[in-house]
Amino acid sequence: MPAEILDGRALARRTRKDVRVRAKRFKRKHGRAPGLDVVLVGDDPASQVYVGAKERMAGKCHIEGRVHRLPVETPMDALLALIATLNADENVDGILVQLPLPSHLDEGVVVDAIDPRKDVDGLHPVNAGALVVGRSGLTPCTPTGCMRFLEDIEYDLSGKRALVVGRSILVGKPVALMLLAKNATVSIAHSRTKDLESRVRESDVIVAAVGRPELIQGAWLKEGAVVIDVGINRLEPKEGEAPGTLVGDVDFAEAQERAGYITPVPGGVGPMTIAILLENTVLAAERRNP
Repeated sequence: MPAEILDGRALARRTRKDVRVRAKRFKRKHGRAPGLDVVLVGDDPASQVYVGAKERMAGKCHIEGRVHRLPVETPMDALLALIATLNADENVDGILVQLPLPSHLDEGVVVDAIDPRKDVDGLHPVNAGALVVGRSGLTPCTPTGCMRFLEDIEYDLSGKRALVVGRSILVGKPVALMLLAKNATVSIAHSRTKDLESRVRESDVIVAAVGRPELIQGAWLKEGAVVIDVGINRLEPKEGEAPGTLVGDVDFAEAQERAGYITPVPGGVGPMTIAILLENTVLAAERRNP
């Protein structure tokens, strides 16, 4: 029996509906909407698309704010000065610096400069540390979205074997901690893991976030496994063809024949990442203004 498709667009719509209710309630109580300011340095096409989508969705959810579009040659001191201004602005509840940054800018220094209470990307060491020790903080958007799929299908992770393929601070490491907090037995694999197939075969839950197109074969999956595919890879088109199609880190067609549940690419984790960003913004506003 083919796997059940986990519809990220539908789940994101439900998430945004709750965000709208909370944003309206916040405005009634405090006389202003929750504020999200996004900083975009340079003209990377993918970043432009992501920021545009975030801007549109924020407006639909009654979240206000600005997009600060800076030239690619912006120096570090100017970027840090802008972040300091946003930190001090009481109408700004969330700050997002779109990554990746141009190579002359140190992403670690930039993230560290953001007020942790406004760090809606959940990447500041204070928020990362809170996740490690099990305390309340703002959590990274994509991993939180991954976990929301499992909550939505009421999947009991206790005692289950979960494999995270990828070890980035954006997805792999935080989602492993979130799975562990739900009592899963968690393993982390990555691009240098030997015999990845055998690790996949024994896992009840797979979170694929390594950034390699269709790396994980459907035949490797344990029957009935839950597959959360974070990968977004564009296949190289043949000469004269249109731009290549988007695929995940899992061979979807094969995996659908063995998995119990699976997220598609596109239309899976991506929409939830933006929805959780908006949810984090409202959460940050509520915590700063109880």
